[in-house]
Amino acid sequence: MKRLLSFLFLFPLVMWSQSNFSKAEKLFEAGKYDQAQPVFESFLKENPSHLKTIEYLGDIAGHKKSWDKAMVYYRKLKQLKPSEANYYFKYGGVLGMKAKESNKLKALGMIGEVKESFEKAIELDPKHIEARWALVMIYIQLPGFVGGSESKAIKYSNELLKLSPVDGFLSRGQIEEHFERYPAAEQQYKKAIAAGSTKIGEQMLASLYKNKMNKSVKKN
Repeated sequence: MKRLLSFLFLFPLVMWSQSNFSKAEKLFEAGKYDQAQPVFESFLKENPSHLKTIEYLGDIAGHKKSWDKAMVYYRKLKQLKPSEANYYFKYGGVLGMKAKESNKLKALGMIGEVKESFEKAIELDPKHIEARWALVMIYIQLPGFVGGSESKAIKYSNELLKLSPVDGFLSRGQIEEHFERYPAAEQQYKKAIAAGSTKIGEQMLASLYKNKMNKSVKKN
């Protein structure tokens, strides 16, 4: 009887707490991050290990470019559930953004952990597309003497091709464009369009024509 009374007493509190989470989630989905944040923070005080709330707060911090704050949330997620690939991907992403905005010396010290985070995401989820995309871009943008590598970028692009032809062609197009092999990039973007990437593929192709090849997109 005592247990039943305890449950009946706690039930309204649980329902109120869950309704707060639902309210914050709806605000987040509507893009009202400033309104969602304090509600999530209040919910987290009562539920300090609630994974989704921590992830939402990390996403909000990332949206606001508060990289350090976002890293704290994603690091906590990795500790609470080290088997979740997306937590490593998101952590690597915000760490990469912080490195991008830091001075060169500080950024160089972060690159290794950024790569490791994306590689760990792939290890945990062998079909993780976004982590491979991130590694492609890292390896083509970094100078060779600090770890850049066209061959490694191509390796991940080839893996993308097996998982998703569209992503494979688009990523290879980015590699070719970066190294100024514009006709080869053009062919890769056309393959991506033919494979189904009409919007993004056409945008990349149009940008290539406008900014690198001084050509116009041919209309069908």
